[in-house]
Formats: sequence, C-alpha cells, structure tokens
Amino acid sequence: MSVETFDLAPGHPISRVIKGGWQLAGDHGEVRAEAATRDMEAFLDAGITTFDCADIYTGVEEMIGTFIGDLRRRRGASVAGRVTVHTKLVPDLGRLADIRPGEIEAIVDRSLKRLQVETLHLVQFFWWDVAVGDPVAAFEVLKACREKGKIRNLGVTNWDIAETALFGAEGADLVSTQVQYSLLDRRAENGLADWAMAREIGLLCYGTLAGGFLTERWLGAEDPGFQFENRSLVKYRLIIDEFGPWAVFQRLLETLHAIAGKHGVTIPAVATRWVLDRPGVAAAIVGARYARHLPKTLETFAVTLDAEDRAAIDAVLDDAPGPGGPVYGLERDRTGRHGRIMKYNLNTRPDDAVLGTADG
Repeated sequence: MSVETFDLAPGHPISRVIKGGWQLAGDHGEVRAEAATRDMEAFLDAGITTFDCADIYTGVEEMIGTFIGDLRRRRGASVAGRVTVHTKLVPDLGRLADIRPGEIEAIVDRSLKRLQVETLHLVQFFWWDVAVGDPVAAFEVLKACREKGKIRNLGVTNWDIAETALFGAEGADLVSTQVQYSLLDRRAENGLADWAMAREIGLLCYGTLAGGFLTERWLGAEDPGFQFENRSLVKYRLIIDEFGPWAVFQRLLETLHAIAGKHGVTIPAVATRWVLDRPGVAAAIVGARYARHLPKTLETFAVTLDAEDRAAIDAVLDDAPGPGGPVYGLERDRTGRHGRIMKYNLNTRPDDAVLGTADG
C-alpha cells in the first residue's frame, strides 16, 4: 500500500499521516531517545515523511535534528531532504506581555539549529491569550523570517475562527491550522473546518487516536477514572467525559471493532481513516514513539469506509453530546478541568538563554 500525500502549499508536500512528537517530550511514559531517534528512519522509508514537533516539546526538535543530521551523513542530502518537519512557536504565558521581537526571531533561530536545517518547513504559531501582549506583532516577526528564508510556510494551532482571523487578511498568510479532531472531538466541525477549507487552509489533526484510547486496548475495559501517570491519557480521558458516558465510548469502540474486522484492519486504522475523510482535513497526526506499531499505522491506507460503515459510526455519534463549543474552548479556561493539566511556560528552561537575547 502507498502512503497518501497532500500538497499543503506549492512545494510543500506532506504525508497524510504525520508522525507526532508530543509523546517523546516526557510526561507520557518512558522515552528511549536513542531508539526513538533511530526508528524515525523506518517511518521515512515507509512513506511517512512528515514529522510534527514544537519548541516546547522538550528535547524533540533536537531528536529530529539528530535524525536528519545522521541521515544526511549516511544516505546523502537528497534522502535527508525528503523529511518535512512541522514545528511550533509558543511563547511562555508569563512572557506574553513583554516578549520582544528579537526574542521571537531567536526562537526561530534556535529551532533551525536544533533541527539542523536551513529553513523551517512550517512554523505553527500559538499565543496562550490573544488579549495579552501583541500577538499580531509577533506574527509579523514570523512573516519577516519567512521573507528572510528562515521559514517556508506559516500556520497556527489550537485556535478557532475568531483567533485565526486576527493573523493576515482572513488567513491569507496561513497554509494550515492544527486542531484536536477525532471521533471523540468534533469541535472543528462547528464552523472552523468550513471556514478554513474556503481559504485553502489545511487542517492538521492531532488527538486522532485520543492518546491510545481509540484502540483495542480499551475495548470492553472498565472505566479507569483518572489515575494515570501519562498526562496525555488524563487529557483524553477528560475528552471522553465530554463525548459522553463511558458506556457510549464503549459503544463506539464496539462499532469500530466490527468495522475493523470487516476490513481486516485494526481500530486505529478505522479511526484515522474517518478523520482523513472529513472535509478540509489535510493530514492526521499519530503519536508513535517507536516503529513497532508502524505496520498498523500503515493500515490506514488499506481501508475504505463504505456507506454502511459511516452509518454505523454516525448512529453512535448521534448519541454523544460533545464536546461542544469552539476549538480549544474548554482548554482555554485555565481554571477548568482541561486547562489545569496544561503547562504554560515550557519555552524557557534553566539552560536556555533564548529569551534573554537582545532585541533585534
């Protein structure tokens, strides 16, 4: 089977399944950095050429940079050039009011150095609270970096229409918006997906498998509550509460299991295929630390959902009340259940001098 691709912008092809990096950033279980970095080559060779990371995913830009640098030395620049990296720029909440333009560009320069590339393929911008500081001025710095050749394309993440429309003329400067979108979380369908599609802004969807909840592992399982060491499981267990009671979630898994059996694939393949088939979706981001589940990930491209499959899924979704409201609306409430588990000041670490850089 061949991995589907999508042209996010002219000269910017991506694989429609993107290898996610959040799971490599700590707080998600043990990470064997050397093994995870080595396994990146298997994804590339299988056709999953696009990797997602962020400046605030501790150590992940460096891991991908080590992979690219090693690949360049062993197999040449043409092979290394097949790797497309999407990173993010997320200033600390505590610095929004006073962060300087030079500091924004310094973060870009740091990502270039970490990733061992001359140009960042995509920088996805996020500002924790657009009412604090001057996010538009910060975005102008990113546009200037694009003019200098430091950035090829710009996107945003975790915003709905109101926030996204602040940047550029109705999104004219953007090629993508990264949002949480899955069978358990369809908030992107409350307006953003249609708005973005009309402006040729591709949806890059994370949470596709809800941190692993949309797998056989949880089929028939009792409700575990919230006693997890893995922070992403806490995050997505909260989403299940919004989606509907645990019993409705189990109905969904049972339905997906039956569809998967019909097509000879696994639940994750069906769940990912459903997302890829939604209007406006450019790609789905799947968090995989290692290559051992790569064959199951590739099953996504071996399944075609038919009308009967979709009707069975829709029958369950019709009984699921939420989550509702705008994209990232629940998470934006820093005092609420979803917001309290977030970490808001990860860009500066004790060994990181970027935010002490003089204004440029």
